[in-house]
Amino acid sequence: MDADDPIFPIAAAAELAGMHPQTLRQYDRLGLVVPRRTAGKSRRYSLREVAQLREVQRLSGEGVSLEGIRRVLELENEVVALRDRVRQLETALANEMLSRPGARVFASSAQGDVVPLRHGTRAARRTELMVWRPRSRPVDPDEIEDAEVE
Repeated sequence: MDADDPIFPIAAAAELAGMHPQTLRQYDRLGLVVPRRTAGKSRRYSLREVAQLREVQRLSGEGVSLEGIRRVLELENEVVALRDRVRQLETALANEMLSRPGARVFASSAQGDVVPLRHGTRAARRTELMVWRPRSRPVDPDEIEDAEVE
């Protein structure tokens, strides 16, 4: 079950939130917690909206005005949407970086720090950096040359 599935009628949502159904109708009219509607225009609340109703009740009990509560809920919803968008963009970026040929080039400094290099760039001092590129095939031990030690 998804937290955004509208499954609870107003009576069940009111009971889960510990409120009177008329309070939920009022919050809907004010735009605090707006449930989705069925084809017959009855309200259906999701688990996320029930949690928002509890948050409204908590904030109201602490003396926050209804306009303040509306703004808090609006900002919380915006944060959730932005986090989802960041996850989508991070996934798209990771997929793009992995799909580029030669995109994964790293260098190691003398101190052991690993840093990425842009494709096509060279290290300024070869003695301090070791470049690693993933191979498309396993390395044959006969191909490895003895490294010079400076």
